[in-house]
Amino acid sequence: MSSPKIASLSWGQMKVQGSTKTYKDCKVWPGGSRAWDWRETGTEHSPGVQPADVEEVVKKGVQTLVIGRGMSEALKVPPSTVEYLEKQGIDVRVLQTEQAVKEYNALVGQGVKVGGVFHSTC
Repeated sequence: MSSPKIASLSWGQMKVQGSTKTYKDCKVWPGGSRAWDWRETGTEHSPGVQPADVEEVVKKGVQTLVIGRGMSEALKVPPSTVEYLEKQGIDVRVLQTEQAVKEYNALVGQGVKVGGVFHSTC
């Protein structure tokens, strides 16, 4: 099962292939996607993306995880999150969201078992 490509991205909205929903922030993995609701884990721009935010995607068996930090890179990714992913044997890539989506879609095209968490504003 492959990961769905990000079909479109603009400030405050993303569309994922295979989904009729428009997301502000989303999580994607092989075979699916859903809205990323920061309130579930108490995420804020700082300290940023926590291991609890990426755990769901990790459990889907991804080899690579791409994290989009927002259009202006306001969303932080602390070293503890990167270390958590690396300890799971996952290649992690942290990029500005537009670059993250390009990287993610390229990996999908290469057949990599990739997941992502993307923030589409700030």
